Amino acid sequence: MRELNLKPLRPYLAAGLMAIAATASVLPVTTVWAQTRTLPDFTDLVDQVGPSVVNIRTLEKAKASSATSGIDEQMLEFFKRFGIPVPPNMPRGPRAEPGQPDEDQPRGVGSGFILTADGFVMTNAHVVDGADEVIVTLTDKREFKAKIIGADKRSDVAVVKIEATGLPAVKIGDISRLRVGEWVMAIGSPFGLENTVTAGIVSAKQRDTGDYLPFIQTDVAINPGNSGGPLINMRGEVVGINSQIYSRSGGFQGISFSIPIDEATRVSEQLRISGKVTRGRIGVQIDQVTKDVAESIGLGKVQGALVRGVESGAPAEKAGIEAGDIITKFEGTPIDKASDLPRMVGNVKPGTKVTVTVFRRGASKDLSVTIAEVEADKPARAAAKPESKPPVAGPAQALGLSVSEITEAQKKELNVKGGVKVDAADGAAARAGLREGDVIVSIANAEVTGVKGFEAALAKIDKTKNITVLVRRGELAQFVIIRPAR
Repeated sequence: MRELNLKPLRPYLAAGLMAIAATASVLPVTTVWAQTRTLPDFTDLVDQVGPSVVNIRTLEKAKASSATSGIDEQMLEFFKRFGIPVPPNMPRGPRAEPGQPDEDQPRGVGSGFILTADGFVMTNAHVVDGADEVIVTLTDKREFKAKIIGADKRSDVAVVKIEATGLPAVKIGDISRLRVGEWVMAIGSPFGLENTVTAGIVSAKQRDTGDYLPFIQTDVAINPGNSGGPLINMRGEVVGINSQIYSRSGGFQGISFSIPIDEATRVSEQLRISGKVTRGRIGVQIDQVTKDVAESIGLGKVQGALVRGVESGAPAEKAGIEAGDIITKFEGTPIDKASDLPRMVGNVKPGTKVTVTVFRRGASKDLSVTIAEVEADKPARAAAKPESKPPVAGPAQALGLSVSEITEAQKKELNVKGGVKVDAADGAAARAGLREGDVIVSIANAEVTGVKGFEAALAKIDKTKNITVLVRRGELAQFVIIRPAR
């Protein structure tokens, strides 16, 4: 191998190195180490935003009729001794005393954050849904009973109000400045552990998981109890509400979803004004535009929402929109994908006239559409029950019971020799937890063979005292104590 002789070049190399050293000495450190990155420090951020985050605890009334769903240890031992099967998933625990006043029972735990200094708090709709009472706890341990101002299930946003002033309200961030890859932080109450701080980065934006919400996806650790808490950027601004996780186990698996704060703010403003959210609709069924369709009809690129159907009498039909049209713009704003259209329409006040651009048979056309209102979610209608015969006057009626004979097939299915079926339960019987469909197999330790035997046994009992009844409910047996009214 040939050796390179550098001796003649030494003076020139020395001069070059001195020049480089002189240049480096006058460059700022930030320029020399421009590519160096350090992990963020969240401590000041927690001090700044932490006091604005609250814990939300919900309660519901425990009904006497449901109090017998559990089984205490003494009853469990009774079933074991007499060979009565008890499924492994049967709830354990002491039974509430039937006939006693309803008590508040814990229902769930979530999070929230203070919107205004006078006590408006934002959270998720699913956190407060069905709650009889909402308790808000501040970081200084003060507790307040909150009033639900409004909840919108479609966006999963709710607003509650506590009677307090001078509260530390959050700062609302600009969602348009949020970038994929930037650091964000969450504060909440996962599994009831208040003021828990987790952090991560924004994994994606505009993630489609619902008709009205382009979610923020992050890798911030979110678990049950974090729902309703804020997603915070490094400027200390709230950019989202932590709402969902993608999980096969029920716990955090690296993917979390937050409601963008601009969407949530629009909803909260309507909730605070009217207690409900009004959305627009035009009455079309839509689908994505595929690449093959876009190329075959001359659309050029994949964009817009393909109209697959138009509701009769809806605004779209009145405006002339047809099945097969591709809606490419809404009020001049391009529609990149089909899911953009419901959000755009939903944010428009009903009664407003808008311009919709459709692509039809190789040409674009502008149509004027008057926005209609989305119908409110209707509560589920209870199935109509067949009219029941009035209970026959007798001892059972005094307890609020109406009973009938059970068939031989039912006896065989339940493996009992006799009994009576409860057709209706009211008064003391209902307070004890008896309900339609139960089968009474014994009363006051007397076997029940049929309706006549049941009435005869009941007639001999002192109805001013507690009456013990053995009931079969499906494959399970349980004792119920009917207490007379005081």
